[in-house]
Amino acid sequence: MRSASTEHPGSERPQRPDATARNTPLTALDRVPWGDIQDSTGSAAAIPHLLNGIAGDDADTARSALHDLRKRICQFGFVVEQATAATVPFLWELAKLPQVTCRAQIIQLLKNIADARQWESTAAAYPKLLNHRENPVVWERAARQAVRSRRGELGRLMADEDREIALATTELARSLGA
Repeated sequence: MRSASTEHPGSERPQRPDATARNTPLTALDRVPWGDIQDSTGSAAAIPHLLNGIAGDDADTARSALHDLRKRICQFGFVVEQATAATVPFLWELAKLPQVTCRAQIIQLLKNIADARQWESTAAAYPKLLNHRENPVVWERAARQAVRSRRGELGRLMADEDREIALATTELARSLGA
């Protein structure tokens, strides 16, 4: 059986605008075992869908997806989950892409994660928490480290033309001691 030609007259195949740039940071999503780790709702299997929603063209969908993601990985703005550290690199990538509509809010979420000390504070009062099989103090430290490990991106984001992004990045830099 012969398939129809996919060549277009004139030169190359047409490509959707910005499709490659938009999808590039999320190509590694399938390398994370989302179904095996937990967010605040249980399985973190929905996180790739939410990250793709944030990366999409529709501003309302992006804001809604970021809101849902925030509830799953940094509840109340200070309680991180097991899936938080795995999500942070994708948030950094999305924050750098000019076509992402909620970049300042992503940076604010990264700041919340960098500032999170809820589990450590609880463990200081109740040290038995550290003996649990699933240790949220370890998750919290890993999440903060994931944010700190990409602090080299701060300069570029602080120089962004968008004042809201530059301001959010400056606040994140202060949290990171950069």
